[in-house]
Amino acid sequence: MSAASPSPTMMLIALLGGIGLFLLGMTMLTDGLKLAAGRALERILAAWTRTPLHGLITGIALTALVQSSTAMTVAAIGFVNAGLLTFSSALWVVFGSNLGSSVTGWLVAAIGFKMKIDAFALPFIGVGMALKLTGAGTKRAGLGTALAGFGVLFLGIDMLKNGFAALGPEALPQLGNDWQGLGLAVLIGLALTIVLQASSATLTLVLTAVAGGMMSIEVGAAVVIGANVGTTLTGILAAIGATANAKRLAAAHVLFNVVTAVVAIVLLSPLLWLIQNISVELVGSGDVVTQLVVFHTAFNALGVLLMWPLSRWLARFLLARFTSANEDLARPIYLDRNVTAVPVLALQALRRELARMGHLSVQLARHAVQLNPCKLPLAPAPAHADQQLARELETVGHLQRAIGQFVGELSRQPMALDVSSQLPELLRIATHFDTLARVMHHVGLQGWHTPRPEPAPAAASTSLLILPDALQHILIPGAAAPAPPAEPVHTPDSDLIACVVPVFCAAQAFFAAADPEGEQPGPGNTWLLTEAREQFEDNYQAAKAALLHAGAGGGVDVGAVYDWLARLSDLRRAVEQGYKAAQRLAHLSGLSPVPPEDASIDSTDEKAS
Repeated sequence: MSAASPSPTMMLIALLGGIGLFLLGMTMLTDGLKLAAGRALERILAAWTRTPLHGLITGIALTALVQSSTAMTVAAIGFVNAGLLTFSSALWVVFGSNLGSSVTGWLVAAIGFKMKIDAFALPFIGVGMALKLTGAGTKRAGLGTALAGFGVLFLGIDMLKNGFAALGPEALPQLGNDWQGLGLAVLIGLALTIVLQASSATLTLVLTAVAGGMMSIEVGAAVVIGANVGTTLTGILAAIGATANAKRLAAAHVLFNVVTAVVAIVLLSPLLWLIQNISVELVGSGDVVTQLVVFHTAFNALGVLLMWPLSRWLARFLLARFTSANEDLARPIYLDRNVTAVPVLALQALRRELARMGHLSVQLARHAVQLNPCKLPLAPAPAHADQQLARELETVGHLQRAIGQFVGELSRQPMALDVSSQLPELLRIATHFDTLARVMHHVGLQGWHTPRPEPAPAAASTSLLILPDALQHILIPGAAAPAPPAEPVHTPDSDLIACVVPVFCAAQAFFAAADPEGEQPGPGNTWLLTEAREQFEDNYQAAKAALLHAGAGGGVDVGAVYDWLARLSDLRRAVEQGYKAAQRLAHLSGLSPVPPEDASIDSTDEKAS
């Protein structure tokens, strides 16, 4: 008695299970390889994206490795926001990822239809899980996850192939090869990719359907074209609410795929005819699966060729758009949720955003110092300086919260121990910069409210205020000592102000050296930073002694002495916070160098002109 054939319901369940296994395997393969790659991926991005050709090759290679052009596009958006790629470099990585997605089709055609899947896939799953279980927290676990995912992916392909074969050629409604039928096929491919979130899954479904005789090669080619356009949705979603470069890259991805799709539809019949004839000439048969894979590769390559002469114009056009987000200082430039999938690269994004936060904190500190006595005579207090300080403090606080949230998201990702161990240090540095900003905001407000002494008479206006004998050892840096006037003009308040001027001058020099993005090396040259801190400390101790001596002498208001001592103590605390942050930054590993944004475009245009 022959076995009963499976019911249509069971076949549908098998197809859904096959799609699920394929997507599960794809996810495991992608996540595992990104975890296993670690810093190697970072080095590849830094070294192999300096020219359009290098970026194209890198996009092809990495997409072939992780087996997902969608994942690579989303990752590229994260990389450019992390400061690891310029927009122009990321543009060619995205173009290359489209061409690299054809590798999936070649694997399916070469292995999925010509080998016994069980014998091929099961060893990968077994070895992969063994590596994962024995290497928890290491790159070996990532490699094991990738190998297991590779095996699961092909088990899904096997289920799809068997399911379509059991359904038979008439199971799917037949679409014609006219423009109406091909247009509907494009929409089907678009919808499938949006639902499955992977053009590779749609490509695999089409290959198995064409192999089972359920779909003509023309209709299958149109579905594949629609699948290519469908991959842009994930990039669009990833760019919503993201930075300007993310939106530019998503727009470039849409333009590339739409232009390529239009050209492929127009040239569909000639391309398929050419591919069929070449296949017959070379291998003596017209294998429809191989023809469809060749078509997928050919029209993506054609898209790259079309974009090659247009890329510089496209880059300039997009760089002139989406500029409003960058004008908002409180908005993170480098942090993007897409880059958290690669923890090592996420660390780079955090480092760059942290340096930016440090720069803004130090900038606030320098503005606050300028509101305090840095030179004599005192200049009038700027109008609305308190509002400016408040805005700068709000910006720093917003960035600290954004960094904390980003670290929280990153900590939920699987990562190696050497990566996870740096997260507390990064949060500690952010706390130092935030404390520096808050303390200096208070110091700045005090300076803004400091009463300014009345200007000296014209005859003495060019001279320094003359200090009492007990304070003559306090020198004002950068000022030449003039001959004292016959009758010195000074007040008790001006005597106290003259005591603290050297401290604020030294603080200004320190903050200039501690700026992570300043002209001076800052954290890179710790000796310079240490020297500036020691100079501040010397001036602080001398001013403190002079203030106490003046207060004990009875010639000045002791309450005013206490107020200046408290302000200098706050200033000293801010300097200590800046020193700790800069020292901790200096002990972290160096950042990957990033080429200047689109310098090649400008230089090429200049040569051409």
